[in-house]
Amino acid sequence: MDDAGRGGGLALLTDLYQLTMAQAYWHHRVDGRATFSLFVRRLPEERGYLVAAGLEDVLRYLEGLRFTSGDLEYLESTGIFDPAFLEYLATVRFTGEVWAVPEGRIVFAQEPLLEVTGPILEAQLAETYIINQVQLQTLIATKAARCVWAAKGRGVVDFSLRRTHGTDAGLKVARCSYLAGFDGTSNVLAGKVYGIPIAGTMAHSFVMAFPSELEAFRAFAQSFPERCVLLIDTYDTVEGARVAAQVAREMEAHGSRLRGVRIDSGDLLELSRQVRRVLDEAGLDYVRIVASGGLDEYQIEELTEAGAPIDSFGVGTRMGVSADAPWLDMAYKLVSYEGRPALKLSQGKASLPGEKQVYRFYDNEGLIREDVLALRDEHVPGGEPLLQKVMEGGRVLGQYPSLEELRQRFRDEFRRLPEAYKALRPSASYPVRESAALEELGRRLAREVTAHQRQLGES
Repeated sequence: MDDAGRGGGLALLTDLYQLTMAQAYWHHRVDGRATFSLFVRRLPEERGYLVAAGLEDVLRYLEGLRFTSGDLEYLESTGIFDPAFLEYLATVRFTGEVWAVPEGRIVFAQEPLLEVTGPILEAQLAETYIINQVQLQTLIATKAARCVWAAKGRGVVDFSLRRTHGTDAGLKVARCSYLAGFDGTSNVLAGKVYGIPIAGTMAHSFVMAFPSELEAFRAFAQSFPERCVLLIDTYDTVEGARVAAQVAREMEAHGSRLRGVRIDSGDLLELSRQVRRVLDEAGLDYVRIVASGGLDEYQIEELTEAGAPIDSFGVGTRMGVSADAPWLDMAYKLVSYEGRPALKLSQGKASLPGEKQVYRFYDNEGLIREDVLALRDEHVPGGEPLLQKVMEGGRVLGQYPSLEELRQRFRDEFRRLPEAYKALRPSASYPVRESAALEELGRRLAREVTAHQRQLGES
């Protein structure tokens, strides 16, 4: 696991105000039990769902949360903090509990992805890291799921590493795209860390380094006779296909087979048709065509709907940075303190009070039909509760699922999502309603807060 997946040494990966609030809590002995809820206020444009991801990193972080001597020395050097508070920070460990939607499940706006309960200082300190990890991983898992859906059964591989926003993001993109159905990644370190199949071909520079395309292809085929994929668009794509076909026949004579050719530029629909014709006429119907070059789910859908003879797609930049929707409107809000429900009434940023549960309902065909957002202690008959207790006393409960298990969970979950919400431009919004008890609690608290504010203004 990379450093961003461990708690040790990451305590300072936070916003300053988390630490200044912590000192103020400590000074004034505000140490009651608090619950914070993590949710997305609204879905990005043209998103019909989200894929929950990032929980494992959150749990590992919370388990290992501690301030090192180096952390404390740095904080002391800023001149901001009380030395006695820094001595206290040396003892801080996360001792609370976490309820969460399991990774790989489908979620929607306003639904908690997780809720953290513990002494308020501990639960507050975790906010920045939690949003940082869950926001990115949920965003990417969702983008990747859309690419897989658009590919309609064709293979999809992550080629994004060179343009992801840093090393941690590159690893998490590989992990989350695989969770959401990608077949592999070009990221070798992700292969080692997460056990993801690694895949790759060659760069144009390899072809250009040889006196001719034919010599380059022959050299690569000799080095990798069992996994040879040739990049054919360095000069002329169709002519490159003819050269690849010649090398493929030479490989057959030595008892091996060309695995595929890759097209990385140009009109992928027309070029793939011409390349397929060249290969088939040469008796090479087994040679696969890989397409890459600035692809995302929209272009993949256009190609598959047009019947492009492309067997798999390499998807890079646009998936790795979720180019059309590069952030989620994600919030981590206090919803309960010392057993007292709390809510925020800010315009456009209101939150719902109380510890919560999400109940999911299915239709007669097993497809998801509706979610009900309820209070944690409510029982909503017939609904499946989505949030599970995954941490207690600062320790993860049970063994965390493997990435392969998370991948299968997503597969099973996605089958149950109606096509109307899978579409790249969804035709409907999935229904999420509040329970009567949650609605009433929200109305009552809003009245009380408004009345209290009015009294303060009149005094």
